[in-house]
Amino acid sequence: MRQSFQRGYLRCTRRKSGPDCWEYLWREYSTSRKPVRRTMVVGTTDQYKTRDCAMAAINGLRMQVNAGRHRRPGYSISVSDLIDHYIEMELSATAARHSHATRLGYLSILNNWIRPSWGMLDIHAVRTVEIERWLGEQKRLDGSALANSSKAKIRSVFCVLFNHAIRNEWLEQGKNPAVYVRQSAKRRLAPDIIEPKELQALLTQLESSFRLMVLVAGTTGLRRSELFALKWGDIDFSNLRIDIQRSICSGVVGDCKTEASRQPIPVDERVAADLWLWRETSNYSQPGDWVFASPRARGRLPFWPDVVMQKVIKPAAERAGIHKNVRWHTFRHSYASLLIANGENVKVVQELMRHASSRFTLDVYSQARMVAKHQAQQRLAAMVLGGGYEPAVPWMADSYSALH
Repeated sequence: MRQSFQRGYLRCTRRKSGPDCWEYLWREYSTSRKPVRRTMVVGTTDQYKTRDCAMAAINGLRMQVNAGRHRRPGYSISVSDLIDHYIEMELSATAARHSHATRLGYLSILNNWIRPSWGMLDIHAVRTVEIERWLGEQKRLDGSALANSSKAKIRSVFCVLFNHAIRNEWLEQGKNPAVYVRQSAKRRLAPDIIEPKELQALLTQLESSFRLMVLVAGTTGLRRSELFALKWGDIDFSNLRIDIQRSICSGVVGDCKTEASRQPIPVDERVAADLWLWRETSNYSQPGDWVFASPRARGRLPFWPDVVMQKVIKPAAERAGIHKNVRWHTFRHSYASLLIANGENVKVVQELMRHASSRFTLDVYSQARMVAKHQAQQRLAAMVLGGGYEPAVPWMADSYSALH
C-alpha cells in the first residue's frame, strides 16, 4: 500500500497536577493494513513555551514515522531534517550510544556549523568539493582561521550524519559525500609539555585537594572528566589501583568515553598515600562520595574543572614560573610523552593511556623531548665519528660534555 506523508497532529493536553503537556499523534499501519493511532508525550509547556518550539522538537520523530516514504526514489529530504532525525535516534539521552561529552560535541557541530550552512539543501544535492571548499572558508568568531583539528572534527560529524542517512536507506550505499573530503588534522602548534621539574614547582604552589588533583592527573594521565568523576569506592588502596567507572561533563554523570577507557589503572604508592591522607581529612570520605567533592555544593557534586583551572591552577603556574598554556589535557599529553621518553614499551604506554590503538598513542599524544633528540642524534654521530672525537671549536666542547 502506498504510504502518504504524515505530518501528525500536535495538541496541548491539560493535567490534573503539574504543567500542561504537548502530545504528538500519528497513525501506523498494522499487518492487517488497518491504521493504529499512536500518541507520544513531547514535553511540558514549561519545556516548550510555544507550539513552534514543540513542533521543532518532534521533527526527528516525524522523520521516523515517514521513514518508509523517505526511501522512495526521488523523495526530497533536507539536511536539517536529517540532523533532527539523527539527534532523535542517536544523540538523545535514551539512546545511550555516546557519552554526554560526545553528545555535546556532536550537537554543537551539527547546530552551530552544519545546520546554518547546509540545512536547507537536499541531502542528494550535497557535493564533496562543496564541503571541502566550505571547510576551507570557516573562521573563528574573532576572524582567525579555524584550526585544522576543528575542521577535521566537523568533517567527521558530516560523515557520520550521512552514514546515518545511508543506514536508513535514504541514500544509496557509497554515496556519502563527506568520505572523500580532503581535510588535514595536522596541528599548527605542538601541545605544551610539562617537564617533571615544572610539575614539581607547580605542586609547591598548590594546597589541599587542588595539589592532589594535579598530582593524580600528572601521574596517571586521567582525562579531566574521569578525574573529577572519581569516588572513594573506585580507589583500591590495598592493590594500588583505580577503577574507572564513570565520567562527568558539565555536571552530568555518564559512561566513560570508550570501552578501553574503562580499564583500571595503577597508582603509585606515594600518590595513594596522599589520597589516603586527603580522605582522612575530608568531610566527604564515604565510598559513594566524590574524591574531589565541592564544599560549595555540600558534596553533592565535585569541583567544576574549568573553574579550578582558571582560578587556581593557572595562577599557580604563573607563580611557579611556567609560561606555557596549561590545561587539564596538558597533563595527559605530558604523561604520555614522558613515558615514551623514559623508554617504556609502547604497548604499556597505550594501555596506561587506555587507548584502543598504539598508533593513536604515538601519533597524537607522545612528543619527543629535545634532550632525548639530542642524545639520539649524538649516539648516531658517535658511530660515524668514533668515540674519541673532540670538537674543534672550544666553546662547543662545553655543550658537548654537558650532554654526557
